[in-house]
Amino acid sequence: MNYTGYELIWLFFAYSFLGWILETIGAAARQRRFVNRGLVNAPLCVIYGVAAVMITMFGSGLSVFWLFVGSAILATVVEWIGGHVLERLYDEKWWDYSKVKWNLDGYICLPASLFWGFLGTTAFKLENPILLRLFHLLPQKAGEVVLLLLGAALIIDAVASIAIISGKSQWMDRWKSIDSWFTAISIRLGSWVYGWVGRRIERAYPRSVPRTKSRTKEKSFAAGCSPYKIILLFIIGSFLGDIVETVFCRVQAGYWMSRSSLVWGPFSIVWGGAIAAATVLLYKYKDRSDRFLFLMGTVLGGVYEYLCSVLSEMVFGTVFWDYSKIPFNLGGRINLLYCFFWGFAAVVWFKGLYPVLSLWIERLPERSGKWIVRVLAVFMCCNMAVSALALIRSDQRQRGVEAQYSWQKIMDERFDDERLEKIYPNAIRVSDD
Repeated sequence: MNYTGYELIWLFFAYSFLGWILETIGAAARQRRFVNRGLVNAPLCVIYGVAAVMITMFGSGLSVFWLFVGSAILATVVEWIGGHVLERLYDEKWWDYSKVKWNLDGYICLPASLFWGFLGTTAFKLENPILLRLFHLLPQKAGEVVLLLLGAALIIDAVASIAIISGKSQWMDRWKSIDSWFTAISIRLGSWVYGWVGRRIERAYPRSVPRTKSRTKEKSFAAGCSPYKIILLFIIGSFLGDIVETVFCRVQAGYWMSRSSLVWGPFSIVWGGAIAAATVLLYKYKDRSDRFLFLMGTVLGGVYEYLCSVLSEMVFGTVFWDYSKIPFNLGGRINLLYCFFWGFAAVVWFKGLYPVLSLWIERLPERSGKWIVRVLAVFMCCNMAVSALALIRSDQRQRGVEAQYSWQKIMDERFDDERLEKIYPNAIRVSDD
C-alpha cells in the first residue's frame, strides 16, 4: 500500500499521541502520580511518531517475520539515535537500561527491541487501517488544515522547549534592557515557561543520568566530532566511495561505469552519508573492539542502505541497485554479504582511515578551513539540488508530463535521458502498477 504525505503526517501525530499515553501511563504506574513524558509541552512523544512512520513507509511487502524484525531494528535505531541526541543537547540520559540484560550503554536493550518489534507489527497490520479510516472521515480540506495547524504548533513548541530547556535563553537578558511594557510581559512569560518546563522534565525523568561536561574549547580546527569535520568527511567519503565502487564494478563487470549519485563530479552521497552518520553515531565507540564495530556497522549499514533504496524509489520512482539475484537478500534492497561489507568498512574506517583523515583536517588553519568547508558545502548542496531536480524531471518524462515551468525545460535541455543514462547506468524505473 502506498501512503500519501498527508496520511503519513496524520499517522505521525496519531502515534505520537498514543505513544505519549503509553509512556505517561507507564510513568504514572511507577511513580504513583501523573507526569507528562513528552519532550515537547504538547501531549506527544515524537519518537513514537517517527518510528511508526518509518515502519509504515518501509514495511510494505514484508512478511510478518521480516516486519517484526524490521520494526524492532528501526525502532531500536531511532531510540538509540534519540538517546544520543538528547544526551548531546541536555548533558543527561533521559532513560537508562543499564540494569537490563543485553543493553548497549543504557540506550537500548534486547527486551525493549523485541517490544518495539511487537508494537511495530501490530501498528502496521491492525492500527494503521483503523487510524486512516478515521482520518478519511474528515473532509480533505478540513484534514489538511488540521494537520497544518498541528504541524505549526509542534514546530513552535519544539523550538521553544529545546531553547528553554537547553539554557539557550540569552535573549531574555537582552530584552531586560528594553524599557517597554510588551518586553516586560514577554520576559515574565518566558521566565514562567522556563521554570515550568524545567520542573516538568525533572518530574518526568527522575532517573535521568547527568553526563559530566567535558567540552573544552579546542585550539585545533574541527576538533573532535565537530560539524565542520563531519561536513568534510561527508564530501571526502562521497568521493572515496565513488572511486571504490567504480573500481569494484570494473573488476566485477569488466568495464568502467559511472557510480556517482550526483550530476557534477564523482560523488556517491550514499557512501558520504554513511561515513558521516557512522562517525557521528559511533564516535564514542571508535576505540571499542573490532568485533563490536563490525556488528554495529553490519546492522546500521543494512538499515541505512535499505532506507536509501526505499526513499529513492518513493521520491524519484527509481531504484539504483537491485540485489534480487544475490542470495540472502531482502526485497532486492539489501543482502547479507553487503551488510557484512558495511561491517568491515566500519572497522577499516575507525581503525585505519578516520584517525589519519581526522588529523589532516584538524591541521587546517581555522580561518581558511572554515571557508573551505563553507564553499564545498554550498557546492554540494547545489549539486544535490540539481541532481534531485534532474531525477524528478526524468520521472516526469517517463510518465508523459510535459515541461511547463522553467526548471523543467532547463532539466530537459541540460539533463536529458541520454545524459542521465550515462550518469546512472544501473538505474531501474519502477512501475506505477
